[in-house]
Amino acid sequence: MILVLAGTSDARELALLIQRAGYELLTTVVTDSAAKSMEEAGVPVQVGRLTADDIRQLIADKGVTTVVDASHPFAEEASKNAMAASKAAGVPYIRYERESIAAPGSDKLIVVDDYVQAAELAADKRGVIMLTTGSKTLKIFTDRLLGLPDTTLVARMLPRLDNMQKCEELGLEQKNIVAMQGPFSKELNKALYAHYGVTLMITKESGKVGAFDEKVEAALEMGIETIVIGRPQIDYGTKFSDYDSVLNQLSQGGN
Repeated sequence: MILVLAGTSDARELALLIQRAGYELLTTVVTDSAAKSMEEAGVPVQVGRLTADDIRQLIADKGVTTVVDASHPFAEEASKNAMAASKAAGVPYIRYERESIAAPGSDKLIVVDDYVQAAELAADKRGVIMLTTGSKTLKIFTDRLLGLPDTTLVARMLPRLDNMQKCEELGLEQKNIVAMQGPFSKELNKALYAHYGVTLMITKESGKVGAFDEKVEAALEMGIETIVIGRPQIDYGTKFSDYDSVLNQLSQGGN
């Protein structure tokens, strides 16, 4: 049994390839929409956030022989839990992560280390700020940006009830919420920037499948300043950025 932590659209493709290669597997996801995508593809799935102890128990209960961590590049806690559980259970851990994309050179683009740094920089710059980093860290930005003079915060996120409730709790006005599910083309990004009169865009470097390049290219072509939050620096050990290498590693017993 292979346990796949599946947090991205390409993780679904990897899970399918593992299944087609003849391995029994179980995927874990956080959202119901991700679970539905797995079910439609005919891939076994379990929904819910997992602690390290949860994963270790799952390894024991299901007879898991290898853990494949294909969670989102910014799901730092999920990866650390998977690594800890794999180590405790004595099974191999393999990390699959989208390739990092080199940001285009521009004096309008600034790369920062974390969300707090991005929010504080945005507070210095002000203007119409479009946030495309999701709901999980929204409070970091609302705490620093809402109520600032000459500042409007526009948040783009998945159209989920809990996201809308969070926006309401944090005081983000409905007119400044873009509730849409991507992927977004460069043209659509440009249209959204133009509609809101965006002067600063904030995103995170999550890789090509996450449409990092379309968001950034659209902003830079329009002369919009862009803050990019770099990926967390984690020592994963065994790590690959292509499906074939993961499959090859599994064929060798995951070690």
